[in-house]
Amino acid sequence: MDRSGFIKLAIVAFGLVIASFVVRGFGQLLFGRATADLLQAPLAVVGFVLLVYLFLRATLDAVGLWTVDRPEP
Repeated sequence: MDRSGFIKLAIVAFGLVIASFVVRGFGQLLFGRATADLLQAPLAVVGFVLLVYLFLRATLDAVGLWTVDRPEP
């Protein structure tokens, strides 16, 4: 994975977390609280797991164990 792929994946992860809040809000208006929680949970979990992966990957890159490739100029 290069840096541009890393950034794209980070944007997708944050987008999933934000989308989960939007889905929960509209879900509460349309279906009720319990159903809204069920609708937003997969988005929140996938987004959170991606963010944890990216954090670990960035930490390992900083330490030098697993580098994130730099694009060719």
